[in-house]
Amino acid sequence: MKKVYTGKTKDVFALDNGNYLLKFKDDCTGKDGVFDPGENAVGLTIDGVGDVNLRMSVYFFEKLKQAGIKTHYVSADLENTTMEVLPATVFGKGLEVICRYKAVGSFIRRYGDYIEEGADLDAYVEMTFKNDEKGDPLVTKDALIALGVMTDEQYETTKDMTKKITKIVADDLAEKGLVLYDIKFEFGFCGNDEVVLIDEIASGNMRVYKDGQYIDPMTLSKLFFA
Repeated sequence: MKKVYTGKTKDVFALDNGNYLLKFKDDCTGKDGVFDPGENAVGLTIDGVGDVNLRMSVYFFEKLKQAGIKTHYVSADLENTTMEVLPATVFGKGLEVICRYKAVGSFIRRYGDYIEEGADLDAYVEMTFKNDEKGDPLVTKDALIALGVMTDEQYETTKDMTKKITKIVADDLAEKGLVLYDIKFEFGFCGNDEVVLIDEIASGNMRVYKDGQYIDPMTLSKLFFA
C-alpha cells in the first residue's frame, strides 16, 4: 500500500485493486483540548475514538445501502481500524456539507443576532470549502456554480441526499433517546459525475444531546452501541 494522504482524523492509502483504504486515527478536531466538529484543526486525541468512528460509519453506510443511497463504502476491517472505499473525486479542493436541526456552534456565532441558541432549524444545509487557513469559508450555490466546483444538478442532488441521510441518522439516534443538533458530511463524485457520500458518518462529525446535555464523541458511541 502507498500512503497518498495524511488527514486530521484519517490517513489514505492506495490499494492495488484501484480502491483506497482509510485508516481511522484517534485524533479529533477541537480547540484547547475540547472537541468541536466545527473546528478545522486537531485539538485532542481520544483513545479508541478511531475504532468507534469506524464502527458507527459501517453501521450507517450499511443502512444507507439498504435505503438505496450511494456511498463510497466497500468493506471494513474492524480489527485494523480500516475501511476500503471506491475512488471518488472531491468537489473542488474539498467541500464540507453541514445539516443543522438546531442553531449551535458556528451557526450561532455567525447569526446569534437573529436567532437564539438551540432554536429549531428546518434541516438547514450549508456548504463550506475545506481550507484550514481561511477557516473553512461558507460558499453559496451560485458561487459553487460560478467557480465550476459543482453543477446546479450536483448541488441539488447533494442537498437532497444530505437531508435524507441526516433524517436516517437523526431517526436512529432518536430511538436511543438522543437528539441530533447538527452533522457534517463530505461528498464527491464517481464515474459519470454521480454524487456519492464519502468520508465517514461518526460521532466525531455530529453534535448530539441527551436530556438537553451535550454528549461527547466517546460517550455518544458507548450509548449508541449499548
